[in-house]
Amino acid sequence: MLTTRYVTGAPNWVDLGTPDIDGAASFYGALFGWRFQPGGPETGGYGLFQLDGRTVAGGMRTTADQGPPSWTVYFQAPDADATAKAAEHKHGSVLVQPMDVLDRGRMAILADQAGVHFGIWQPAATKGLDVVQEQGSLCWLELYVPDLPAAAGFYNALFGWETSSLTFAGGSYTTVHPQGTEPDAMFAGIVPLEDDPTKASAGAWLPYFEVPDTDAVVAVAQEWGGTVRLPATDLEDVGRIAELADPYGARFAVIKSAPPQS
Repeated sequence: MLTTRYVTGAPNWVDLGTPDIDGAASFYGALFGWRFQPGGPETGGYGLFQLDGRTVAGGMRTTADQGPPSWTVYFQAPDADATAKAAEHKHGSVLVQPMDVLDRGRMAILADQAGVHFGIWQPAATKGLDVVQEQGSLCWLELYVPDLPAAAGFYNALFGWETSSLTFAGGSYTTVHPQGTEPDAMFAGIVPLEDDPTKASAGAWLPYFEVPDTDAVVAVAQEWGGTVRLPATDLEDVGRIAELADPYGARFAVIKSAPPQS
């Protein structure tokens, strides 16, 4: 499970790039109760989504030449420059070169060997999100890729991720957890694209946010101009999930997690 006890390779930040940050703030406020706190001039328009005063995500206005509206997931790196070089060495690419973000940390935007973009965050004053795994916050990730073994190898080389396989009726599900931790520290799943025809031909990282009522959130999303990519669906021993897109096309998922098994 996700935790704010961040270690190398663990997800420690998520942010939204959107053409209308005010409209996005209204949408996610209606869904999750978030409030958007814009940063000062020194942040270049970057601000924080907060829930009860705790940061759950970042966000900023982006333009078409910066790519389509999307959520970006960041993983902790002890040395952003070294990690960026390692990604290139492993047939990935650097989309945004490592740079300092005031006194908060050092970041870069990379792409894996399949072209899926993600961020790295080398913490300084800002260690990461204030809250995860609670209502209205990040609770899970999924990576959709054309080649699961290749993706697992890339991220293992970059972050030391270890994988486990969960079996279920009709198949299996590959999960990842930080190096040196037990499988119950898993924070993401890797899914072959052919296993999910709702995805685009290119891969992507998909963030999940915990909610108290999946169906109610889906209804609110539609009322506020969002679209449903995967209707509310029960997964045994996992919870009730749905995949959505906000009014500008950024994709995300929600889940009402099943109670922990005794």
